[in-house]
Amino acid sequence: MQSVVLVLLGVAGMAFGWFVYSRFIATRIYRLDPDFVTPAHEFNDGRDYVPTHRVVLWGHHFTSVAGAAPIVGPAIAVYWGWAPALAWVVLGTIFFAGVHDFGALWASNRHKGKSIGALSESVIGTRSRALYMIVVFLVLLMVNAVFGVVIANAFVNTPGAVFPAWAAIAVALVIGQLVHRRMNLVALGVIGVAVLYWTMWAGSAMPLTLPTEMFGLTPQANWILILFVYAAIASMLPVWMLLQPRDFINGMQLVVGLALLYGAVILVMPDISAPAFNSRVGESAPSIIPLLFVTVACGAVSGFHGIVASGTSSKQLDKETDARFVGYLGAVGEGSLALITIVAVSGVALAATPEAWHAIYDEFGKAGAGAFISGGARLIEQGWGIPELVSQTILATMVVLFAGTTMDSGVRLQRYIIQEWGEIYRLPWLKNGIAATLVAVACCLLLAFGAGGASGSGGMIIWPLFGSTNQILAGMTLLVISVMLLKLGRPVRYTLLPMIFVIAMSFAAACVTLVQFWRDGKWLLVALDLVVLATSLLVMLEAASAVRRFRRESAHGRAVAS
Repeated sequence: MQSVVLVLLGVAGMAFGWFVYSRFIATRIYRLDPDFVTPAHEFNDGRDYVPTHRVVLWGHHFTSVAGAAPIVGPAIAVYWGWAPALAWVVLGTIFFAGVHDFGALWASNRHKGKSIGALSESVIGTRSRALYMIVVFLVLLMVNAVFGVVIANAFVNTPGAVFPAWAAIAVALVIGQLVHRRMNLVALGVIGVAVLYWTMWAGSAMPLTLPTEMFGLTPQANWILILFVYAAIASMLPVWMLLQPRDFINGMQLVVGLALLYGAVILVMPDISAPAFNSRVGESAPSIIPLLFVTVACGAVSGFHGIVASGTSSKQLDKETDARFVGYLGAVGEGSLALITIVAVSGVALAATPEAWHAIYDEFGKAGAGAFISGGARLIEQGWGIPELVSQTILATMVVLFAGTTMDSGVRLQRYIIQEWGEIYRLPWLKNGIAATLVAVACCLLLAFGAGGASGSGGMIIWPLFGSTNQILAGMTLLVISVMLLKLGRPVRYTLLPMIFVIAMSFAAACVTLVQFWRDGKWLLVALDLVVLATSLLVMLEAASAVRRFRRESAHGRAVAS
């Protein structure tokens, strides 16, 4: 089969999602109001609450939620065959991710920009807030600690990506100032992307590395420290100064990257070397059900997206009607990246024959972002004639910039949660932005170096929990949205059915991994897995109680009225 068939099927499905399904959800379910005063206008402080053009906000939201996950997850999941991965990415984008991300943004917008954890108190009850925020904080801790490792390893393995990754920050700072002065957005975007791609070419010819030992630490460990110092500073700057322009430029460069990859598929029309369903799955490999649905998270549905949508994006929404463009189209962008990842790691650009493909995918989890970079770079070279080394730098920089943007937003979101805890438990010092940021970074570094030693890779120890924890969080977010819709008297099946499916698959996956952790004697993971399962179960029981209470009150009100 030719890879162009996969592309056409996927693009057609996502086009239906954007042009038809998202419009139905916006008008009939969420019922967006163009006259609603958004939190960005109500609480405009020039720092966190800033009304933002929807294209710029889409760039922030998209690149913050993307990270490396829509590349790594599908690249690993193709182990079971390209057909299951493709089906979950396309259907997940249309009916799960788009509704989830869009809904979290809308719900937060309707509750003064509160995070999904904080607004669960308004929708479900007081006890749910504390429980919910435990899971949210754990997910953010894992994302920040691990993405620091991902970026550090990328800098060491692909030194050509170092210069463009840091140059992007300087470009963003300049563009942020110019956009703030109301200069033409389109022109600035074109110039910014052009400069960024020039730095990628320069980086491939000018690789940069750290000394093999500095301060008694390896280059990876030093990069992790540098990255968290940067993330702490970036998270405290006003969003218009660095976060928005950096994310906007990253979003635009992704559009260019996707155009290169999709264009190469059309120009070359390479065959698929991977099987539709892999019949050579090893005995030690996990079962496709339920593990497929937590391996491919970003690109299908992801709880982390709800944290970003309700944490930073909702505070920058200019008009409520922009929520569809930012939330649903952001999910479509992620799905598009996941789709081309499947093509890149399934085609002859990566492996010329089925046997060569099986040699790469001989065990579960072995292939990931590296397979995407290798296969994608060869595909771009075949289609556009761009040298493979330059193409590798382009794709590696894409991964690094996405992961770095996620770290920026992740640390900022951790600050918000810590500040919310300061309000809940009446600890004034925690409400201070600098103090909260230092606590957030300290937690990440404690995990990185406390659990991982001098390598700084401690986040990898609890990373096996991320898939199920992240998807449980997605189910909990859909639960909050469903309860909110029920109280508003609107149809809930469009959020409730996806919630039931996601919760069922992620709970099953968490139980499977719990058994494996127990057998391996990984007691920290056993304890954390049990905490996540218990906490999410309690939130769902609280939600069920809130629904019963609401129905009793509604029935009593109707009885009194009659």
